[in-house]
Amino acid sequence: MIFETHAHYDDEAFDEDREELLSSLPEKGIGTVINVCADVKSLDAVRELIDKYPYVYGAAGIHPDHAGDLNEEIFEKLRQLCRHPKVVAVGEIGLDYYWHRDPESHALQMEWFQRQMELAREEGLPFIIHSREAAADTLEAVKRLRGGEIGGVIHCFSYSRELAEEYLKMGLYLGIGGVVTFKNARRLKEAVAEAPLEQLLLETDSPYLAPEPNRGKRNSSLNLPYVAEEIARLKGVTPEEVIAVTEENARRLFRKIRA
Repeated sequence: MIFETHAHYDDEAFDEDREELLSSLPEKGIGTVINVCADVKSLDAVRELIDKYPYVYGAAGIHPDHAGDLNEEIFEKLRQLCRHPKVVAVGEIGLDYYWHRDPESHALQMEWFQRQMELAREEGLPFIIHSREAAADTLEAVKRLRGGEIGGVIHCFSYSRELAEEYLKMGLYLGIGGVVTFKNARRLKEAVAEAPLEQLLLETDSPYLAPEPNRGKRNSSLNLPYVAEEIARLKGVTPEEVIAVTEENARRLFRKIRA
């Protein structure tokens, strides 16, 4: 069964058919889903989803775009959510300099990135990192905070093969989604071709980043076979092997999930 390691089914894009879609996933080959928090509001929404669907698990964290909403009260709420039996990671956390180019924002993002990485260590959970146009600072922080000891995944990996190697050497995983199917994703294709299959995870970032042939449409876990097929092509294996190995990888990383 396909293990979807990164989706946002609490997003308003799913308001009209969320229950129908989520209920249909197991019969369509999606065995496990991790629904990932992004903003403060999603802390409650993710709890509702993981309590309702047996095969949906959660990740608790605040995306760097919303670092300005964090305070000690919210951080304590985040800590308590990490102790829910079905919350399996701290995420998504990290750095995003695409929309935020001022040094003050970068400093605030880094502060809360570090706090949430420390939370992952304290709670014994792996991390899910978002990094956009912040390659050097993200890598420096992960090394400084000894991220390899904590364990985690670089979500929606989009950097070079050389940077991939730095994370892989730490024993971390790369989250691979629809972007790998894009014709212009040369750097990502090179990184995937070189990376051990045993350190790759399947993800969508639903409702965003739908793969070819559905690029530009609302994404869902039902598109993951396209991602598996492209990874298989790049690595010279079958899609079935990609699905099986990435499921095993995910269960190894997100160890609170029992087979």
